[in-house]
Amino acid sequence: MNENIKNKILSLPTKSGVYIMKDKDGTVIYVKKKKNLKNRVSQYFRSSPKPTKVQAMVNNIDSFDYFITISERDALALESNLIKKYQPYYNILLKDGKAFPYIALDLNDPFPKLKKKKKIGKPGVKYFGPYFAGLSASEIVKTANSAFGLRTCNSKITETSKARRECLNYSLGLCCAPCTKRVSKKEYDERIKKVINFLDGNDEEIEKILTEKMINASNNENFESAILYRERLKMVTKLKQRVVANLPKDVNKDVFAYVTDGLNGVITSMIIRGGKILGVMNYQVNDASLEENQTLFNFLIQYYENMIVPEEIILSHTLDDAKLLVSTFNKSVKVNSNPHGINLTLLKMAKENATEYLEKHIEKNKIKYANTIGALKKLQDALSLPSLPVRMECYDISHISGTNKVASMVVFINGEPAKNQYRKFKIKYVKGSNDFASLQETLTRRLSRLVEGKGESFKSAPDLIIIDGGKGQLSSCLSILNKFALNIPMVSIAKRIEEIFTPYSSKPILLKPGSAELKLVQRIRDEAHRFAITFHRQVRTKNQIESALDGIKGLGTKKITALLRAFGNVDAIKKASIAELCILPEINEALAHKIKEHLQNNL
Repeated sequence: MNENIKNKILSLPTKSGVYIMKDKDGTVIYVKKKKNLKNRVSQYFRSSPKPTKVQAMVNNIDSFDYFITISERDALALESNLIKKYQPYYNILLKDGKAFPYIALDLNDPFPKLKKKKKIGKPGVKYFGPYFAGLSASEIVKTANSAFGLRTCNSKITETSKARRECLNYSLGLCCAPCTKRVSKKEYDERIKKVINFLDGNDEEIEKILTEKMINASNNENFESAILYRERLKMVTKLKQRVVANLPKDVNKDVFAYVTDGLNGVITSMIIRGGKILGVMNYQVNDASLEENQTLFNFLIQYYENMIVPEEIILSHTLDDAKLLVSTFNKSVKVNSNPHGINLTLLKMAKENATEYLEKHIEKNKIKYANTIGALKKLQDALSLPSLPVRMECYDISHISGTNKVASMVVFINGEPAKNQYRKFKIKYVKGSNDFASLQETLTRRLSRLVEGKGESFKSAPDLIIIDGGKGQLSSCLSILNKFALNIPMVSIAKRIEEIFTPYSSKPILLKPGSAELKLVQRIRDEAHRFAITFHRQVRTKNQIESALDGIKGLGTKKITALLRAFGNVDAIKKASIAELCILPEINEALAHKIKEHLQNNL
């Protein structure tokens, strides 16, 4: 512990607030709220034993800041905002629950229809779900519509409005046509009640209806419809298989079990709706809380930001802040950390899932480490690099006979692709097919940005530059590195026998075939090659389109874009009739004739 931290701990208040831990680079690595800032922050720096991942975080702390809040609820809100802002490594960082679709029924609509929704919260809308782990919200909607004939159109239907005629779905028996008053508002409401009953967990009526429809369709030799109803019955069967024995059909609850080995942690969530297990999901958590129950609390706060809260939540740990958690839900919720009977059985199931996932995750982490950080360490030794090549950049050129020349810059951080850091270049100044000069232009533009400190993906200096090519390509790029007086390790890899060339040595380095370090170099080289080729194809296609439509008076960039959006490509535009071209508001009849004539004469 440095003197700065010692002095700051002494001045910490005993009030509630949020503290922020930072590493030596000033990066925020952990954010946490606490009732008593002084007591909690001090605990991290005491010599008492700590969980492995907590000690790993403490070893990286170089400084910390704190904010005092009026209440613990305010501290919780501030903590949430800071985590979203800084994305700290040692905090739980969930992908939000929007990924799980719900089925929505807007009861504000006089004739509501079923919709799949990923966002929840609109007043007057009844939500069912979430659906995942083999249950498709879209298929359940189709199943309900097949049985109860709800409308699927977007038309605005009121009790007084009336459409001219029914759509095709009515003829197929998939809609009861409230638009033409084939059913009254009262009759439609009865159908809605049956749909809600089904989505709440009662399958008997829908199973009976679909079975009757399938038999009738088969008896009438309407085999396509019979097959459709059979497939819908399979979805109902799948739902029935998720029923929990001895659990009432109107029960909605979530079960959470947290299992950790001190370094790795897994939280398993089990979602039960209408007496059925809709899904089980495992979450890897990397939280540096001193207590396991605090980790679970941190998880639940993020988890329920975009999920509907059930009537009961069953937990593997007792929460110190259970009342604070419930206060964020704006509804009455039972938090049960001492379950019995069927609830205990469900919790045991969740724990077994978490334990199994953790064991597989540890093995997976070992493989990942060997292929990333482990491979980087071996590569550092093999190439005699001054430091671990945490940030690697690889460059490649792509063109056809010197036309549409492009270059790619691919970035790997800690042995993994950092795709948001990838960059592509159009070669501007090199004429003809000259890969050496093209690489020099690319490196000049990239390194000038580094020296100037411009561009987010160019500000960081690479620990290793890899060039796709042989000794010649390496020498040409090394001259650019020397021009900027930068001491950055640079190598090239030749495809023939995967030789790695280093500066000032005529003998290449041959990494062991199949080794993790060679595979890592091959991965970044192949990724740079793929990225360059993809960009080259895009540029070539765009230039071909522009040249094909170039020279037509009155046809500018906006109109060309509109044509391509409507027809897809130049061939489709050429085949289109004058009337079809004129459908676009940007194209009048005179211009349509010009386009047709130009394409017929030039393609």
